[in-house]
Amino acid sequence: MRVNRRANDFAAVSEQARLQGLVEQERQARRRAETLAETRLQDVYAKQKQIELLNTIASTANQSDSIAHVLRSALAAIGQYLDWPVGHAYLTRHDENSDYRELNPTGIWHLAATEPFTEFRENTDNMPFASGHGLPGRVLAHGEPAWIEDLAADDNFPRAPQAAASGLRSGFAFPVMVGQEVACVLEFFAAEPTATDPDLLWLMWQIGVQLGRVIERNRHEEHLLHNASHDQLTGLPNRRLFHDRLAHAIARATREPFNLFAVLFVDIDRFKVVNDSLGHPAGDELLVRVGRRLLNALRQNDTVSRPKGDEANRPDDTLARLGGDEFTILLEGLHEPVDALRVAERLQAVLHEPFTIAGQDIYVTVSIGIATRPYGQSCPARETNAADDPARPATPDDLMREADMAMYRAKSLGKARCEFCDPGMQTQALQSLALETDLRHAVERGDFIVHFQPIVSLGEDCITGFEGLVRWQRNGALVAPDDFIPIAEDTGQIHLIDMQVLYTACCQLVQWGIDHPEMPLTISTNLSARQLTRPGLVDEVQTILAGTGVPASQVRLEITETATLGNLDELIETLHQLKALGISLAMDDFGTGYSSLSYLHRLPLDILKIDRSFVSGLDHDEYSQRLVQTVIHMARNLGLEAVAEGVESHTHAATLRALGCTLAQGYYYSPPVDAANATALLSGDVLVGCR
Repeated sequence: MRVNRRANDFAAVSEQARLQGLVEQERQARRRAETLAETRLQDVYAKQKQIELLNTIASTANQSDSIAHVLRSALAAIGQYLDWPVGHAYLTRHDENSDYRELNPTGIWHLAATEPFTEFRENTDNMPFASGHGLPGRVLAHGEPAWIEDLAADDNFPRAPQAAASGLRSGFAFPVMVGQEVACVLEFFAAEPTATDPDLLWLMWQIGVQLGRVIERNRHEEHLLHNASHDQLTGLPNRRLFHDRLAHAIARATREPFNLFAVLFVDIDRFKVVNDSLGHPAGDELLVRVGRRLLNALRQNDTVSRPKGDEANRPDDTLARLGGDEFTILLEGLHEPVDALRVAERLQAVLHEPFTIAGQDIYVTVSIGIATRPYGQSCPARETNAADDPARPATPDDLMREADMAMYRAKSLGKARCEFCDPGMQTQALQSLALETDLRHAVERGDFIVHFQPIVSLGEDCITGFEGLVRWQRNGALVAPDDFIPIAEDTGQIHLIDMQVLYTACCQLVQWGIDHPEMPLTISTNLSARQLTRPGLVDEVQTILAGTGVPASQVRLEITETATLGNLDELIETLHQLKALGISLAMDDFGTGYSSLSYLHRLPLDILKIDRSFVSGLDHDEYSQRLVQTVIHMARNLGLEAVAEGVESHTHAATLRALGCTLAQGYYYSPPVDAANATALLSGDVLVGCR
């Protein structure tokens, strides 16, 4: 009995163990099935996401009207799919004369946020990649995707320092293929080191092929549009495109009445001789090469003054070939008519060197006609009929006809010259150009003189200093500063003039200090607004102070309010550096157009100069008195000294004294005089206002 019971117990335990084993097997099988199902579900989900990504890119790309929009859309879609913070696109550039290729940054980005990627972005935007160089260069070299698991450890990733500073740790790039050509490269970066994912690279390859088809289609469409609007021989815009751009220029001038533009009609002199002697193929080659020289001259043109502050919005100049040996040029955003003449003469200059064609040196000259005016002004020489309305807006045909007429006048006057449609404008432009040429020579020779106007203490009726003012003696006559200072600024000569004036004024102050040691005078000179953004200004001022031995504390530099229209932070930094030399700073012509308390307290100034337009009304205008009094009180509250300009009468001086102004200058005391007469003012009681 006992044996049977034990046997039964053993059998029961065995059966229980067997049943438990079956249960465990079933549980494991169920787990495997669930895991497999979950994996398959994840795979299905991943495939679905991949399909959605491909569909999104395909749909957006097919609706895009430009390659830039295609790339921007693709970067956004892939960046969102990966959840990687940074993506960027490059375009391939081919050298027309060799097999050299490189990738140029496009400025097209996917960024999860602006920070902390600024340093990496700025570095990338300025770095092209040759084949094999860096991550994108590897893709260009092999036409295949590339992956970097750790950017910091890769010896062929030149942006590693900027990537580390921006928190980027890994990245990959893949090509966009057009046939066998790498048309562009897209790269993406993650904030963590990431292992190579072959499946992801395969997906990106498929996207690259898909984008390549779209880019190829867009290229074909752009090629068709280009052919329809460009000359087939030279590749320049044709008559149709030029006419369209000229119409836009006229419309632009309608909105901006002070906008000045010009049409130049350029005709090659004696071109028929080339065709007749060397044949039409040689003539065609000459046209292509003349067009190339003219285009390069326009792109490198730095002789044209432009309205300040509008450089970024100004359209590019347009060079077109109308047919035969005729070219037209549209210049926009000019400052004055003489600018068109400067460009025309530059174009003639670049054609002085001969062209070698078919083994023959060919010298080319051109006759140029110019039609330039603000919107609504007509050329006096324009042919009209009784039905014409003289006040009607100009049309593209009007302007092209006027420039053509001026070109034929240039031909009739001997060829190889420029003529305006308006003879009066021609004379004015030539005079202005001659003045500019003489000004350049005067700067080179140092032909400027300095006149000095005394600055007087209203309380003590004595001279405390002088302002040094530049004068130009041209052909025996003095040229008014208003006639040559704007030209000096536009042509970049102003900094040489300013430094010459400062040097001369400092030397004179040192001499006065020797002759009149009992009179610690100050000397003031002007700095052009353009000076303040020029590298080396502070060093040049320091060199002049050291070279002349003038005490820096007796030197005052004056700036105008227009200087604050640029980069204010850069201006403030420059002014602080000048102050560190020990000189004083004055705001000239205060209150004439750009005054703002929001910036005034930030500038390290010592003096406010009250403009003469306010002072002139002191003897008859109560409003002027209140205005001047306000400026004086404001200067005092800011810890600045007030100097009144344009004092013309005893009433002006007495009123300023009563209002609490301490210093003044003007014709009531003395006009600007040469150094000898200024010295005489110090030697005797000859100031009118102090008699």
